[in-house]
Amino acid sequence: MRNEELIGSTYTTRLWAMTLALAVGALLMAAKFVAYFITGSAAILSDAFESIINVVASGFALYSIYLSHQPPDKSHPYGHGKIEYFAVGFEGALIILAAGAILYKAVPAFFQVRTIAKLDLGIVLVMGASAVNLAMGIFLIRTGRRTRSAPLAADGKHLITDVYTSVGVIIGLILVRMTGWLWWDPLAACAVAVNILVTGWNLVNQSFDRLMDKADPELLEKIVEILNQHRHPDWIDIHQLRTRYYGNKVHVDFHLVVPRSLGLLEAHLEAKDIEEKLLSSLAEVEEVIVHVDPCEDPLCEWCLRDKCQDRSKEVVGTIEPWRVEKVVMKWQYPGE
Repeated sequence: MRNEELIGSTYTTRLWAMTLALAVGALLMAAKFVAYFITGSAAILSDAFESIINVVASGFALYSIYLSHQPPDKSHPYGHGKIEYFAVGFEGALIILAAGAILYKAVPAFFQVRTIAKLDLGIVLVMGASAVNLAMGIFLIRTGRRTRSAPLAADGKHLITDVYTSVGVIIGLILVRMTGWLWWDPLAACAVAVNILVTGWNLVNQSFDRLMDKADPELLEKIVEILNQHRHPDWIDIHQLRTRYYGNKVHVDFHLVVPRSLGLLEAHLEAKDIEEKLLSSLAEVEEVIVHVDPCEDPLCEWCLRDKCQDRSKEVVGTIEPWRVEKVVMKWQYPGE
């Protein structure tokens, strides 16, 4: 069983972290638009556009954190955790949209006669916003990893990208100030657009992977390692090992082959033992379901049980540890 107080504390941490990100994002967005109205810089406008995305994405991420914490119900028996991956995909889509808006505004600036005013003040405002974004981004990424929150980590990565954006803007403005060539300004804006386009695409892919239940090789390796460490003679084979993410929770299921002479209660206790070992060893695993299968004669050659009334063949060779590439597949003889 999970410690309810720990779960509640983790939820509160995630909620407050995202609320702080939303408030700070709104203030930084206002500061960047002030900088744009002062200078008229296309590059600063591109940075301000991305800040709009930051605020909208943080708002949706905040809602997703709240909803993912709600308990399962009749309509959602597995809970509401997957809303977090919609939040990540939504943020990625908004970033891609922002990149398009930046290019739409920046490209014509190459061909327009215009002036950029008060560059020094604009540079100072953008630098200040970048410093705050960097601190907030690092905080969100660390908090997201510690609380296993995809929206927090994604928002943190987005803010770090925003820092790169701002650095590009600052470099462009400094070059304008040093050379007097105004085309450095829209060029910086276009570079910003390409940079955040890559980030948005990566977030969308990450969202699709989780929504489509893409396998997590690292987690599978941990599970198999635990099973090998605690392997019992009555655990003859495992197959069809699968994991599924629901927000910061993970569901694990697989088939366990046991001697067919075991009684129902004994087989149930073996499955229960595995479940408890995985739950106690992996903090992210919330549920483990083990489907028990009776052994078949060909498995006698790979069975560890010393005394078995159903044994028809002796053990052949050395019993090899389970490997991920084998246990994720449907049942087959261990030697195949």
